[in-house]
Amino acid sequence: MLIAALFGSFVVCLLLGVPVAITLGVASAVYLWLADIDLTVVAQFLYSGMDSFVLLCIPGFVLAGNLMNGGGITDQIVRFGNALFGHIRGGLGLANVAGSMIFAGISGTAVAETASIGAVMIPAMKKSGYGAAFASALTAAASTVGPIIPPSVPMIIVGTLTGLSVGRMFLAGAIPGLMMGIGMMLTVYIMARLRKYPKGAWAGFREVLSAGKAAFWAILMTFIILFGIVGGYFTPTEASVVACLYAFVIGLFVYKGFRLRDLPGIMLESAIGSGALILLVGLASVFGWILTSEQIPQAIAAAMLSVTDNKYMIIIFINILLLIVGTFMETIAALIILFPPLLAVATQVGIDPIHFAMIAVINLMLGLTTPPVGICLFVAGNIGKVSLSQVSREILPFLLCNILVLMLVSFIPALSLWLPSLFF
Repeated sequence: MLIAALFGSFVVCLLLGVPVAITLGVASAVYLWLADIDLTVVAQFLYSGMDSFVLLCIPGFVLAGNLMNGGGITDQIVRFGNALFGHIRGGLGLANVAGSMIFAGISGTAVAETASIGAVMIPAMKKSGYGAAFASALTAAASTVGPIIPPSVPMIIVGTLTGLSVGRMFLAGAIPGLMMGIGMMLTVYIMARLRKYPKGAWAGFREVLSAGKAAFWAILMTFIILFGIVGGYFTPTEASVVACLYAFVIGLFVYKGFRLRDLPGIMLESAIGSGALILLVGLASVFGWILTSEQIPQAIAAAMLSVTDNKYMIIIFINILLLIVGTFMETIAALIILFPPLLAVATQVGIDPIHFAMIAVINLMLGLTTPPVGICLFVAGNIGKVSLSQVSREILPFLLCNILVLMLVSFIPALSLWLPSLFF
């Protein structure tokens, strides 16, 4: 009865559109009240869930992303993408994906990337003759590269939950992220040829060099973060502080996209976004404690292993489960609730933990572009002024492309493990 009340209240709140963080808190409170457990447990686990040094990365990287975005970096990234690909058929679409791949090294979150790149690219693509639904769908799909190419907020959460090396996970995401980006660019090119989408004039090498020089400082930020962590110069948390200082100097003095008087607004926006994420982590830790006390993770593991102990079948089962969960549950909440029990199953059948982390993160990133709760679809659709159903139809080719990459990463561990093994 208690478990039914826990999951029943959780599902009801989700269906009513209650924010996921509040949903986790309400479901946990219902369980504790029915179980006659003192509600002070909520405060204890809420605090212990948020009391993590690694979690300090989140406000740091969020602030760094907002500073770079406020500093005009998005326009420079889009300009560089256009200079490289604008003369090819479907060039604006290719520039959209390329811009997302570059911006991924700054934001670490898919929703921020959808909003930033989409605000520039979707109106530009519509004006050039692309369908509004296609432009919105492409922007949403490309944004999922954001949390795969380092830095990555979901990977920071995984490191907090399990103690896995955040630096190793950052490196592990580099090749899968590039594969996703290149795959989507090929998909755009094929669709552009079939649909006769427009192409622009070749801007010349001078424009490519000029745009590349302007975007250089944004690209350099990714390398500073990644190689600083890999080289042992600073921890991921310290890297986020370095990123903030770097973004502040570049945004204020190089790109001159904001002034000192703009800082309070940027910091307030970052604080609200970071606070919501960390509150979600804290409330999910309460929910996770309840699941553990009821031995739900052990039941999930036993159920899967009772069907088969074949590693490849387990990978298929986990992929199916996470793809389904990603369609209706927010990424961070799904990671906090499902990652620990599924990691236990994965390690029992011989799957490397870092490899499994990549499988889980990519799966749940795809959930951001699948209805009914594909947040990136809503954001992109709102910018493009098209309905969810229209965007959902257009995103299918990109979703299939990303699922193909997921399968390759799932069954070829070297794609995610080669770089970590090389540097560590």
